[in-house]
Amino acid sequence: MPDRARRQEILAQRMTEAGVDLMFLPISADLEYLTGLSRRVMTFGNVEYAHHFVAGAFFAPGRPPLMLLPRMIYEFDLPDGFEGDAVIVRELDDGAAAFEKAARSFGTTGKIALGPRTWAETVIHLLAAVPGTELVDAEPIVNPMRRIKDAEELETMTRACCIVDEVMGEITPAVVAGASELDIARDVDHLMKLKGSRTASFDTGVWSMGPGNSRDATVRISDSRIEPGVGVSFDFGSVIDGYCSDFGRTIFVGEPDSRYREVYDAVMAAQAAGMRAATPGTTAAEVDSATRRVIEDAGYGRWFRHRTGHCIGLDVHEHPFISEEDRTPLEVGMTFTIEPSVFSPGVVGVRVEDVIVCEEGGGRKLNTYPVTMAVND
Repeated sequence: MPDRARRQEILAQRMTEAGVDLMFLPISADLEYLTGLSRRVMTFGNVEYAHHFVAGAFFAPGRPPLMLLPRMIYEFDLPDGFEGDAVIVRELDDGAAAFEKAARSFGTTGKIALGPRTWAETVIHLLAAVPGTELVDAEPIVNPMRRIKDAEELETMTRACCIVDEVMGEITPAVVAGASELDIARDVDHLMKLKGSRTASFDTGVWSMGPGNSRDATVRISDSRIEPGVGVSFDFGSVIDGYCSDFGRTIFVGEPDSRYREVYDAVMAAQAAGMRAATPGTTAAEVDSATRRVIEDAGYGRWFRHRTGHCIGLDVHEHPFISEEDRTPLEVGMTFTIEPSVFSPGVVGVRVEDVIVCEEGGGRKLNTYPVTMAVND
């Protein structure tokens, strides 16, 4: 089990160093990391209860966390209670008064850090409760803790990666001419669930690109039937104990031509170059550059249209990003994706994606699925 008490001690130290008196985190990956309160599986629209704006917890150095939850969240998401103080706001309670009392119980606060996804309604009530306080972003305090994974976290993420590896192996024979992208995506999601994934870590993508096919990667799934002579790209991830995986491969249907083979080799070589560059002290931007340079040298730089990757853990996309603007130095234990691609509509589509952990000698994959070219008749 994670040592959340120790995590809270480190958080208090970091808050003190940053001159932050109080922190409020809404229900989020940050709150799950620090308290174990699991997030609900996301839906397309809001899932909300009476007084939902109070949902979260206050943290202050020298005090246990103070959790505030609408009754229904407490009833169903914390059935075993909470190791700390908790305020349960019931439907007929005055939610604003309960929130104000909780905020003021910490005394005078000069600086309050807020989780970056805190609802605007919560911020409005917080400013009313403690007027004149300075609000700052909590992410620079919490994210450096989360981005370095310990052995237990790495083991959990490896399990999440194992699921997608197994699903890719089982789904590959179904990727043939005439098969439906929708049916394949449905089967991917079903297989992940059967293997223990709580949910898909993001919307599953299955799409085909190639000569005579004007399809672009911006359309991640459709009711199209797969035609011969195209590459079918995959983008999907699983969730184990709150931790995410993110994975991608491309399977060719038919007989690949020389251009497809050239692009495929360039994309796989680009990922390998990024992994070699991913050593401690190297910046995220430098890993992006090392990856991108291989595809640019092959003449396909115009069609590598997204960043090289992103950190990953309790959220599928975390900071820092493996991208040209991010100068964050890598550290041992950071986990991130390296996912180069070439997406040229009407010409070719190839991608690869694996979760990588930074180690002294460079990046190591948590996935084990091969990158050898897969071709189905």
